[in-house]
Amino acid sequence: MDNEKLEEIFLTLEDKFEKALSVLKDEFASIRAGRANPHVLDKIQVEAYGGMSPLQQLGNIAVSDARCLVVSPWDKSLLKAIEKAILASNIGINPTNDGNVIRLVFPELTEERRRELVKQVRKLGEEAKVAARNIRREAMDGIKKLKNGKEISEDEASNAEQDVEKQIAKTTEEIDKIVGAKEKELLTV
Repeated sequence: MDNEKLEEIFLTLEDKFEKALSVLKDEFASIRAGRANPHVLDKIQVEAYGGMSPLQQLGNIAVSDARCLVVSPWDKSLLKAIEKAILASNIGINPTNDGNVIRLVFPELTEERRRELVKQVRKLGEEAKVAARNIRREAMDGIKKLKNGKEISEDEASNAEQDVEKQIAKTTEEIDKIVGAKEKELLTV
């Protein structure tokens, strides 16, 4: 491609597709699959020192065994606030506070809970595909503007649109792979 504006459209397209995949992977990391994973706590905000702070900034989070996380706050006065935030986060784990640390024991997932999580994974995958289609539409609109403004020829526009379709197909396939892998992880007992 020798048209700078067209190249810019494709660079933006690739960047946005990568971000969509990255967001999906981050979302999946916070879905618990029956074993201890510190990422389930990534989105938890704790009321501390007069404001909201991410849990990771208030203490150390460690995996003590395959099914137990230990949260060791640097300031022991925050134990109650951290415990309250974990309960409010609705991650399905009851914290136990021993006065020094908070333990989170991950229970075995029931078949019903696994099915719910799979539905959630599929929904997130579908949302990622919708985002990818929106990104495709933006790129197609940009190509049409260049074509209508006589900055690129009909053939260049047609080729560019085919390249966009190839990119969306590749991204959709990648989303399906990520969703499939997470489903398999959730359904494996």
